[in-house]
Amino acid sequence: MNDCRNASKLDVQAYLKRIGYDGPLDGSAETLARLQECHLHTVPYENLDMVRRIPLSLEIEDLFGKIVERGRGGYCFELNALFGWLLRELGYPVTDFMARFWRDEPNPPPKRRHRVLQVEAEGASYVCDVGVGGIVPRRPLRMVEGLEHRQGDETYRLERDPYYGWLLCEHKRDQWSRIYSFTEEPQLPKDFVMATYWCENAPDSIFTASPMLAIRTAEGRNTVAGEEFRIFTADGVKSFVPENDEQYREALRTYFGITLGPTER
Repeated sequence: MNDCRNASKLDVQAYLKRIGYDGPLDGSAETLARLQECHLHTVPYENLDMVRRIPLSLEIEDLFGKIVERGRGGYCFELNALFGWLLRELGYPVTDFMARFWRDEPNPPPKRRHRVLQVEAEGASYVCDVGVGGIVPRRPLRMVEGLEHRQGDETYRLERDPYYGWLLCEHKRDQWSRIYSFTEEPQLPKDFVMATYWCENAPDSIFTASPMLAIRTAEGRNTVAGEEFRIFTADGVKSFVPENDEQYREALRTYFGITLGPTER
């Protein structure tokens, strides 16, 4: 289902240019994987509007303006909403699910506050996700229980739980741990409104406490936690805290491609 009445007026080619994709648009599983990889390397996960208490919109035309036209990023409810729209425009069947995010959860079980996509390609179902700030699969995962997916130096698999449904798990330090879980209950666009309202307004929401940014790079990934920038490469990690507003803005442009307006901080 499309998220807004005017979405058909938006420019798919502008979106593809934004994520740096110029390959075939044949509806294949490989094209789906390349689209997801390109997205993760060009559109940052970021909560800058939430920290500044700027209300978010999940309407597709608003997300298109923010992410494609203004070169910003977003968080899961924004990024996966817009990516889902793109995939539908390209002919992929897409179903939206609500997920529970387990990684680093201090009081399990977690509430449902994450959005994921199920996408059909070449007769198979895949989990697609471009809306997580931490390390997650860079390519879609086939929805086959127990099938291990090796992606670079990362390994993932999907497990099944009788209550929590599908469990996305990662292999680290010789053990498997949960990232998030979801059941196969299709969600409408309006079903995400209450969840994002909680993320934007709850006193204990992590999303309004301090800036969180992340993006994949060819060498590793770039992140921000609070005021500290961390640049991960094969040579190690470089960390720094900008000394003033000018340096902060320059670091956002350099490492995340984000250009803030003159009144934004």
